[in-house]
Amino acid sequence: MASGQLSRAEALVCSDCRHACHVMLYSDTKTRLFGKIPIKHIILMQMRFDGLLGFPGGLVNLSEETLEAGLGRELLEELGVALPISVEDHVDSCHAPASSPSSSRLITHFYVKKMEEEQIREVESAAASTATDHGQEVLGMVRVPLYITKGGGGLSSFLSHSFIGNARSQLVDALLRFNLVTPKELHKALTHSLKTNMHTTEDLQAALALTEAKRKRF
Repeated sequence: MASGQLSRAEALVCSDCRHACHVMLYSDTKTRLFGKIPIKHIILMQMRFDGLLGFPGGLVNLSEETLEAGLGRELLEELGVALPISVEDHVDSCHAPASSPSSSRLITHFYVKKMEEEQIREVESAAASTATDHGQEVLGMVRVPLYITKGGGGLSSFLSHSFIGNARSQLVDALLRFNLVTPKELHKALTHSLKTNMHTTEDLQAALALTEAKRKRF
C-alpha cells in the first residue's frame, strides 16, 4: 500500500482523527468543443472559497453519521441536490498531505460516482441556483477539460492551477483508474503543466516587482 494510504477499515478505527469525504462526479458525453474536439467526459470540480480547486464534500462526524451519509449531507449543501453515495463508490482513504491547511490528523476519503449526462447538467444547474453554499463556501462548479489543444491548453492548463490538499493527485489517479484519458495523454498534459507553472512563476515575480515599486512610491 502506498505511503499515506489506508484501507477503509484502518481509516474507520482511527477515532482520534478527523475525516473528510469528497466525490468526483462524472458522465460520458458525445459533445464536441467547437464541433470538432471530443470532450469525452464531463467531470465536476468546484472553485472553493479560498480560491483553490477541489471536489465537492467536506468534514464528516463519524460519531453521528456514516462516511456516505456525511458526504451526502455535504453534497446537498454544496450542490443543492441529494445524491446517493454508496460504499461501492469509495476509491481510497489516505492521510491528508502534511502541508495542507488544517491537515493535522485528517483522513480524506475519496469517492467516484458515474452519472448520466442529464443528471450532471441538473447538478450544475442546482449548484448555481438552490445550493445554500453557492457564492459562499463554493464559488462555482467547473468542468475538467480532458482534451489538449494545439497550444497546450485544456487539461494541461487546468492541471497547472492550485488545488486543495491532495485533490490534484486524486484527479490524476481517477483519470487513469477509470480510463478517462490515456497514460500518454496525461503524461503530455502534466509535462506541459510544468512548463506553464514556470511561466506563471515568472509572471508572478514580475507582478510582485511592479507592486513593490508602487508600494515604495506611496
